[in-house]
Amino acid sequence: MPPIPRPGSLKDPEIAELFDKDDPDKIFEDLREIGHGSFGAVYYARCLLTKEIVAIKKMSYLGKQSMEKWQDILKEIRFLRHLSHPNTIEYKGCFLRDHTAWLVMEYCLGSASDIIEVHKKPLKEEEISAICDGVLRGLEYLHSLGRIHRDVKAGNILLTENGTVKLADFGSASTKCPANSFVGTPYWMAPEVILAMDEGQYDGKVDVWSLGITCIELAERKPPYFNMNAMSALYHIAQNDTPTLQSPEWTDIFRHFVELCLQKNPLERPSSSKLLSHQLIVRSRSSHVLIDLIQRTKAAVRDLDNLNYRKMKKILMVDSYETESTVGDADDTADEQTGGESSKSNSITSDHSIQSVGVSASSHSSSTNSTPNMNEISNMSTNDHYPTARNRHKLSSNNSNSIVSNDHMTVGGHNNFATIRTTSIVTKQQKEHMQEEMHEQMSGYKRMRKEHQAALLKLEDRCKLEMESHKQLLDKEYETLLQQFSKELEKLQIKHQQDLEKKMKQNVAAEKKIIKEISNRQEADRKAFDAQRKKEYKTSKERWKRELSLDETTPKRQRDAALQTQKENRKLMEAQEEHRLIRCQKDYLELEIRKFRRKRLNQFHLFEQGLLREELGKRQQQLENAHSMLLRHHEDTRKLETKQQKAVHSLRTAQIIRQHDTELQHQGDYGKRAQNDLRKRHAMELRQQPKSLKQKEMQIRKQFRETCKTQTRQYKVLKAQVLATTTKEEQKTVIKKLKEEQRRKLALLGEQYEQSISEMLQKQSIRLDESQEVECRVLDERLNYETDMLLAYQSKNRMQADAQRNHEKKELEDRISVRRSLLEQKMEMETAQFLQERGERIRLLREKQDREFEQFDDESIRLGFSTLSIKDKSTLEEDSLSGSVLSLARSNSANSFHGGNL
Repeated sequence: MPPIPRPGSLKDPEIAELFDKDDPDKIFEDLREIGHGSFGAVYYARCLLTKEIVAIKKMSYLGKQSMEKWQDILKEIRFLRHLSHPNTIEYKGCFLRDHTAWLVMEYCLGSASDIIEVHKKPLKEEEISAICDGVLRGLEYLHSLGRIHRDVKAGNILLTENGTVKLADFGSASTKCPANSFVGTPYWMAPEVILAMDEGQYDGKVDVWSLGITCIELAERKPPYFNMNAMSALYHIAQNDTPTLQSPEWTDIFRHFVELCLQKNPLERPSSSKLLSHQLIVRSRSSHVLIDLIQRTKAAVRDLDNLNYRKMKKILMVDSYETESTVGDADDTADEQTGGESSKSNSITSDHSIQSVGVSASSHSSSTNSTPNMNEISNMSTNDHYPTARNRHKLSSNNSNSIVSNDHMTVGGHNNFATIRTTSIVTKQQKEHMQEEMHEQMSGYKRMRKEHQAALLKLEDRCKLEMESHKQLLDKEYETLLQQFSKELEKLQIKHQQDLEKKMKQNVAAEKKIIKEISNRQEADRKAFDAQRKKEYKTSKERWKRELSLDETTPKRQRDAALQTQKENRKLMEAQEEHRLIRCQKDYLELEIRKFRRKRLNQFHLFEQGLLREELGKRQQQLENAHSMLLRHHEDTRKLETKQQKAVHSLRTAQIIRQHDTELQHQGDYGKRAQNDLRKRHAMELRQQPKSLKQKEMQIRKQFRETCKTQTRQYKVLKAQVLATTTKEEQKTVIKKLKEEQRRKLALLGEQYEQSISEMLQKQSIRLDESQEVECRVLDERLNYETDMLLAYQSKNRMQADAQRNHEKKELEDRISVRRSLLEQKMEMETAQFLQERGERIRLLREKQDREFEQFDDESIRLGFSTLSIKDKSTLEEDSLSGSVLSLARSNSANSFHGGNL
């Protein structure tokens, strides 16, 4: 195999053509960060070549999983460069620099998530309808290309200056449909995506589900199950009922739209093209609804940024203001130091409140957002020395991390930056990106699910290849056996043919031999007949002579005539006798030959029966061997399928155990993180005392200073009175006593002051401790509930997995049983076919042999052998050979062909 190219390598021409060769730093200027995520950062920039405003998504492929990051970058570039639709983000190009890919796209003001975060309230139904219209048109275009977005949410729905809705962030998109990867953001995932690894594939309708969740997000500022851990949320989405809108203020049309989008059964869920005809989408609405929304959001962003700037300036000026305004004697020095510490504490509190403004609703944090204190806003100074957002933007234009919203200036001017994202949103995203624990957990969980799926697919492919190889091996073995059987049967048939020809030659030779023997015997009979005839002629002649000599009275002429007559009669009789003998010999020869032929025909038939019996026996044996091999193949296949199923089930069980352990570990980490966050917040609450506590402390300190001043004045008056009424000798002693009494009273006042402060702090701490204990208890109960629910869902998941395994085992057993029954049915059919063929061949052989016997007997009758019995098919017997009388007899030997003997 060729070596795998390292990430960032452009040696492959197909990869090299995806990137421009120019230096992006020389093409783009005025880069300002407008977003941050797990992939990297998104920047506002101006192209020097085209003078247009673009958005640049910088994605680094260094660090962990570099190859996976590089492949994701290539996939997103390939996906984006083939899109061309008004409701999808426009691709401008891509560059490589310092192990970072610069993906250049059209610039958008912000996302729908930014809008609900800026306004701190849900969108109107008309606004949601307009956004859904644009999203559905973009999804319809993607689905028509056979692609799936798989990460539809408010944070990935962007808006342009003219109110056009754009689908963005195609890093999770799929180029094939259906798909089965575990991809997306947990709270927006469709149930079939969560269960894809166990229950099969999904199609573009998962984007419709995510759109329904996005509708709830836009209507309630966050999706369902957003206040719980992502792992628990996955099980709730997969196994709970469909989420619905909670507020009763929404119309039935909007509720019906969300209900259609959130059908748990994908077959009942409508497609994106069908939803475009829904009443929520087609009903009339203002064409400027999104433009007005964007303008209101831009104004709100400008006000929020100005507000945050003024709050920061006020915080920075508090310490110097209090320091300069502090006037008192030496006794108040400690009090001023205490006041300075209180001011520092207040500064920390204010800074914390700034960070809490503008938390993105689309982020994975479960903390709630609080609106700014209106009393603080109303009490803020609006002096001219606070710069406006426009002036602040000019001052901070060189800082790429500073984002300040502003209206568009003159077209073609140097500064026309505009956004609906507040600085706090970007700061929050940066802070979340720095704390990558949550992202790493989710990425690791997705990676684990992906590895599980890849391992399962790899095992299934290996099992499939092993099964195909096994089947090919069995088929090859069976074909080899059939070919071997065919060759053996062909050899047997050739041998039988040769045996038949040899038998026929033997029959011909035997017939010639018996003809020769009969001819020799007939020749001997003729010779004996001639000798006997000569002897009889000689005897007759002597007898005739003796008779004639006795009758001498008969004249000689008469005697000679009688002798001549006798000779002629004798010759005639001898000729007749010789003719009769030749005819008898010929008939005998014919009879013996037919007798021999019939006997040989019967033997040949028996030989044919034996050959057929041998051939059929061979075929029956081959059929039995083939059937035994099929049964052995079936058993081997059953064992292999059972083994493979056990391996798959074992892998699934191990994956479920690992997945559940990971989920429990992540749930534990989530609980520890939540507890640590709560502890930090409680510690911050203890360190950052509220304004009421500071005011009480200032009041007690003021009372203490007034009391001290009063005591000092009283001491001076008393001292003057005492000195006026006492002698000089006693004044020193009296002054000493007065000073001791004054010191004791001041010490008592100090103890009272410390006690008052301690009591106040103790009361406040008790109240804080009680509320914190309640919060800790509520958090522990919530975490325990989520853990119990997670364990319950995992137990249910294990039960479902066990039920699925039992179902698959039963299916395999049923499949094996059906295959065995089909195999037995096939074997029975082949056996019946063989028996039918066997009976047919036996019948044909019997008919052929009967036909040959009938033809032989008919020929015998035609030739005059009428005494040959047709019923007798075994032998021909000779009755007698005396004179010319020959008789034929047939024995009733049982040589007929019976199928049962085969």
